[in-house]
Amino acid sequence: MIPTEHLFPYGARVKKILFVCLGNICRSSSAEGVMRQLVGRAGREEEFVIDSAGILSYHQGELPDPRMREHASRRGYDLTHRSRPVRTDDFYQFDLIIGMDDRNIDDLRSLAPSPAERKKIHRMTEFCTRFAQASHVPDPYYGGAEGFEYVLDILEDACAGLLDACPAVAE
Repeated sequence: MIPTEHLFPYGARVKKILFVCLGNICRSSSAEGVMRQLVGRAGREEEFVIDSAGILSYHQGELPDPRMREHASRRGYDLTHRSRPVRTDDFYQFDLIIGMDDRNIDDLRSLAPSPAERKKIHRMTEFCTRFAQASHVPDPYYGGAEGFEYVLDILEDACAGLLDACPAVAE
């Protein structure tokens, strides 16, 4: 687990998190949905800005993949985010930019406008506690139902770990 002071070195009252995958229709949009629900259950909505984006703009404006929405819905997640590409402004707006796999991480590093913004990039599985052996969140797009379920398992674990790593704002 990453020490909190490295995630939010300035003690941010509002934590701004961007989840990123290739097309923003499976993994990152699901991470956004899972994180939003966990934050809501914890009563900490005012402490977070949560969004997701894709490296590519191919699916811009689309809802998440229907299979992902179906699997997420069975677990109580409503995925309504519309796909969008990562923008340069994202590196200035968000405290954490979380990629799903090595390719996403490499692409994000090449898009980052400076070394300071590169430091904001993390891998989703860095926050796993139960799936600590997972090195990445696999893309379920070309697989079957079990792939979508496995992705949701990893994301639930990683998002819970991420929320635990974000200290609550003292009143």
